[in-house]
Amino acid sequence: REGDAAGPTAGGAARGNNAAATTAASSSSGGVVVQVREKKGPLRAAIPYMPFPVAVLCLFLNTFVPGLGTFVSAFTVLCGARTDLPDRHICCVFWLNIAAALIQILTAIVMVGWIMSIFWGMDMVILASKE
Repeated sequence: REGDAAGPTAGGAARGNNAAATTAASSSSGGVVVQVREKKGPLRAAIPYMPFPVAVLCLFLNTFVPGLGTFVSAFTVLCGARTDLPDRHICCVFWLNIAAALIQILTAIVMVGWIMSIFWGMDMVILASKE
């Protein structure tokens, strides 16, 4: 690690300093583990955990027709797909997905919905790969 800190680039020095800071923090804190958890809003938490091929299809649809893949994913909730909103009724989660699809369709004119739609599809694939 000392070779990194002695390197001629600023990145090498930064890595060396981070390593030293980590060592100092772990020795003074006694090995405390810090956990970071992402807090999702209701629309983002309503994205269903779908089978991988269905999630890829929804990403493809969202890429070329904004909101269409999100609209299709809403029906997977009715078919039993799990979401991060276990305390909400299935119909409520279904309508949250329909609302997300409508937002994507209506704001696609100014490119915001199209970009949101693509990111939504990527989130679907990421969630499907975790399953």
